[in-house]
Amino acid sequence: MTQLATVITGASSGIGAELAHLFAPEHQHLVLVARRREPMEALAETLKHKYGVRVTVISRDLQEPGAAQGLMDDLAAHHLQVDTLVNNAGFGLAGNFAHADPVKTSAMMQLNMITLTELTQRALPGMLERGQGRILNVASLVGFQACPYFAVYAATKSFVLSFSEALAEEVGSRGVLVSCLCPGSTDTGFHDVAATKGSVLEQIADSPKMVAEEAYKGLNNGQRVVVTGWLNKPVPMLNRLVPRRAMTWAVGKVLGR
Repeated sequence: MTQLATVITGASSGIGAELAHLFAPEHQHLVLVARRREPMEALAETLKHKYGVRVTVISRDLQEPGAAQGLMDDLAAHHLQVDTLVNNAGFGLAGNFAHADPVKTSAMMQLNMITLTELTQRALPGMLERGQGRILNVASLVGFQACPYFAVYAATKSFVLSFSEALAEEVGSRGVLVSCLCPGSTDTGFHDVAATKGSVLEQIADSPKMVAEEAYKGLNNGQRVVVTGWLNKPVPMLNRLVPRRAMTWAVGKVLGR
């Protein structure tokens, strides 16, 4: 018999792991997805003992083309259907675009945009048929702004933000909640991958627990865009008031190296 499940990608650490702690008390079957199996298995044991929830761990590299369908096949093999989808998996690359690794750039675009979109498209029909469901897509504060030295990463998050807002309008009257989380710098492994350790971004990072709590609350309250952190909340309005070129110049000065 098919069971409904909450699926969280990028669940091995950071925001994804914190979100797992927030969804677990709902006692819906939890599915943790990431490349690294060991930390997810440890998290799964904690969640089982603390909340009495059923947890399935799926190790899959969502950077690979076709990964979305592969994950849906994994879920079907476990007789699970997506009721809540958290598209948290993603990473960023910092630096001058001309010198960026093209393989890593393509993998970032695949993970941040294509896999996210394909998972959403595969999970959504079942939600609409049941007249219920939740989708939380994780973008970033940089999704509101062109970011020199984070050019492609910011562009992928702009895509996620625009896609999520449009989708929320399409399905909002049909029982499906869609929220886009836009955190600022967060104390996760992001800065290790993005090569921004020791930067001002890391120094002002918010805790993943706080970000997850605001995201969970915003999703369940039907908030379509969730900007976390008191320093970050004015940024969307600032982007409406300040000329785009001026904002891009200012961001470039902050992020330039």
